[in-house]
Amino acid sequence: MSQQMSKQYNPSAVEKSWYEWWEKSGFFVADAKSSKPPFVIVLPPPNVTGALHIGHALTAAIEDAIIRWRRMSGYNTLWVPGTDHAGIATQVVVEKKIMRERNLTRHDIGREKFISEVWDWKTKYGGTILKQLRRLGASLDWTRECFTMDEKRSRAVTEAFVRLFKNGLIYRDLRLVNWDCVLRTAISDIEVDYIDIKEKTLLKVPGYEKPVEFGVLTSFAYPLEGELGEIVVATTRVETMLGDTAIAIHPDDTRYKHLHGKFAIHPFNGRKLPIICDAILVDPNFGTGAVKITPAHDPNDFEVGKRHNLEFINIFTDDGKINSNGGSEFEGMPRFEVREMVVDALQKKGLYRGAKDNEMRLGLCSRSNDVVEPMIKPQWYVNCKDMAKQSLDAVTDNECKKIEIIPKQYSADWKRWLENIRDWCISRQLWWGHRIPAWYATLDDDQLKEFGAYNDHWVVARNEEEAEEEAKLIYAGKKFHLTQDPDVLDTWFSSGLFPLSVLGWPDNTEDLKAFYPTSALETGHDILFFWVARMVMLGITLGGDVPFRTIYLHPMIRDAHGRKMSKSLGNVIDPVEVINGISLEGLHKRLEEGNLDPKELAVAKEGQVKDFPNGISECGADALRFALISYTAQSDKINLDIQRVVGYRQWCNKLWNAIRFAMSKLGNDYVPSKNVTPDALPFSCQWILSVLNKAISRTVSSLEAYEFSDATTAVYSWWQYQLCDVFIEAIKPYFSSNDTEYASARSHAQDTLWLCLENGLRLLHPFMPYVTEELWQRLPYPKSSTRPESIMICDYPSVTEEWTNESVETEMDLIVSAVKSLRSLAKESRERRPGYVLPRNDVVAETINKRKLEIVTLANLSSLTVINDNDAAPVGCAVSVINENLSVYLQFQGAISAEAELEKIKKKMEEVRKQQEKLKKMMDASGYKEKVRPHIHEENVNKLASLMQELLSLEEAGQHIQAHR
Repeated sequence: MSQQMSKQYNPSAVEKSWYEWWEKSGFFVADAKSSKPPFVIVLPPPNVTGALHIGHALTAAIEDAIIRWRRMSGYNTLWVPGTDHAGIATQVVVEKKIMRERNLTRHDIGREKFISEVWDWKTKYGGTILKQLRRLGASLDWTRECFTMDEKRSRAVTEAFVRLFKNGLIYRDLRLVNWDCVLRTAISDIEVDYIDIKEKTLLKVPGYEKPVEFGVLTSFAYPLEGELGEIVVATTRVETMLGDTAIAIHPDDTRYKHLHGKFAIHPFNGRKLPIICDAILVDPNFGTGAVKITPAHDPNDFEVGKRHNLEFINIFTDDGKINSNGGSEFEGMPRFEVREMVVDALQKKGLYRGAKDNEMRLGLCSRSNDVVEPMIKPQWYVNCKDMAKQSLDAVTDNECKKIEIIPKQYSADWKRWLENIRDWCISRQLWWGHRIPAWYATLDDDQLKEFGAYNDHWVVARNEEEAEEEAKLIYAGKKFHLTQDPDVLDTWFSSGLFPLSVLGWPDNTEDLKAFYPTSALETGHDILFFWVARMVMLGITLGGDVPFRTIYLHPMIRDAHGRKMSKSLGNVIDPVEVINGISLEGLHKRLEEGNLDPKELAVAKEGQVKDFPNGISECGADALRFALISYTAQSDKINLDIQRVVGYRQWCNKLWNAIRFAMSKLGNDYVPSKNVTPDALPFSCQWILSVLNKAISRTVSSLEAYEFSDATTAVYSWWQYQLCDVFIEAIKPYFSSNDTEYASARSHAQDTLWLCLENGLRLLHPFMPYVTEELWQRLPYPKSSTRPESIMICDYPSVTEEWTNESVETEMDLIVSAVKSLRSLAKESRERRPGYVLPRNDVVAETINKRKLEIVTLANLSSLTVINDNDAAPVGCAVSVINENLSVYLQFQGAISAEAELEKIKKKMEEVRKQQEKLKKMMDASGYKEKVRPHIHEENVNKLASLMQELLSLEEAGQHIQAHR
């Protein structure tokens, strides 16, 4: 590349072409036959029809940093991209599209045509998020891109189901399930969000114009058979009384105990309801829709005892309306409208006995926000007990531990969930998804011809031909007809197989042999159970080993105020808008294109005006990546402030200018040397290489420990505070003239500068790939070495032992502290002024005298004089006591107020005394010596002595000023 550089960093110009070249060059592709050790990550598959959100950007930034670092560290890296078919989410999107465009439902057009429509939608919009991942610089191996419903992954899903079924781990059962009346499908327990309701509360429910009342316990009476009076029961779901089959009396409820064995009469359908007080009738975990209990007793108060075989009657249709079991007068009415109608009817019959506030937990579907309805439905389940135990042991059993969870706090959540796991309902009543590979055999001699009537008539097979062959063996000599189950599998079932299926399982492919188990799984902590635990269970059971060795869980992103991102608040941050920049008008336009109602739109726009009054500046992918990774120290939630991203974009400009400075000082004919002799280098060159060593060590150790924020801090601090702020400034005198005095130092400074920039860019590359490639390509390269094509296939920096020099670092620490104090005294003054240094011991004095050039240069002084206690204090000086061993003075033209300087010294002395008193109090406390380790006590003693000496130094400085007023 040309060494000519534009004066300003422009992210769009830098980032526009590198990615295409990286991909075409094959830098992202892993080789299954490589002799290098593998390092494998599977990208958590985003929804195929989705767009990149800020959570995806965080995932991509972290994972790409890991992969680029490992690639540069000699690993055969594989980062597998893929997308998820997202059964419910995708089906809902396409259903809405068909309704909006043609006013048709999926049932109107039929299953086959609807699925074709979804595939068309996937083809049109499915690549959006993958293009956006490229924009972020994600170095994914696109040759292995997959989709959960492509041919290979679909085959893996079928094989997994068949194997689990044949091993007795999948079964079909008629059970109470969580039913979503909007989506018309069963959902799993962990797809139910619970809200706590303290009192009567009106909530908006999908499909209802008026808010629905919750948090109310309604009491009503059942008349007893034989005119024996009545029994009063209570419920928060009064509409479910239409399906009541029994009344439960708590064993301690003496009011009604004598009625055990009697019958109540249902006021709407005349059904006889047995009254039972010797057992629980329904498991409280499944609710009490079929049974009413007497007031003041919660179903959880009942103990499991004798059971009564009572029929559970479904009174709701799949879309939440009353069916014929609920009574003809209510048939076809929505369930929550019937709630009010039942209360009115009970009042007219004289059976209503009042209502009161009732604290309750209400289950809502996390996808549709519908109120979950318990319904009896036949479904397919995975028996999780043994798989959960193995998955738990893989994390918690120290003797056979195979997985580490980071941060460690989530291991407790892992343990709690797997110890209390329930069987996993994997069937969904959708059309878009993997059709369940099970066929129902209807025999000619079956008494019941209804589909699914006999639970032992199911045949599980890989395809219909195999099912026919198996059915012929099972029902030899009988006539039968096979019908495939119309249901599809839970999306999490296919994504749970992802680490296996992306590598070619169930075939024993080269990829599977080389790359399974994968190395790490990086994702948000919110799907630890939805996805991560299920991958581990299925990986152990089907793959013979855990699917990964490390689980890293990143924080959830909130806005700068700590609020969850929501379209209605207007605080959703689109990463592409941060990369490219967007005006406030553009942000408003995006809101207007959504589906917010007018009130929500007004609130959202107001939020945008407050948070982004000038829109969002163009930041580029590098700045966004670096900011997101730097935030990961907040292990639970990230409060994302866009101004921090803007700050890193400005920092990219500083990097740009550092390279521009270097190019101007290296010159067109400069040929770098990879080897330098540290002892021959000028002081500042020795120092920058020594601290570079530390930055490399800290960055690598932080990356190895998954402490990504610490890694970014180590890199940033070296570039910003050591290379740019100190070293580049310190070497400027060597280049200010062609003075022969500096010829050797100038040459050494060039070599050191090149080493710093070349190592520093490689150190930074995993976090900021674009700008580092752009700048690295402009650097000259040693003729003795073959230049790698790209920075991304260079070696990652490693510590060079001979560069480490602790004594030089100690000297520079002293110099930098003196410089900072002198700069602080200068404040806004741009004039170069004389400075004075008062060292109080020989070691400090020797260092200051040796390093006058560095102090004068960095503090921008006109001169520097070293004085001692016997010298007269310089007149007209401001003073700063750095520590007990060093004070500095800066001379100003005209008189300096002695009173002001004395006041500053007085305040500083007060601060030091407070520190001294606090430390003394701690050391004098009862039990201090017993509790504190010896080396800590020694540190405290030395600190106390240092504070005492600092006080004496401050007193001396004050006396110095007093004497020369």
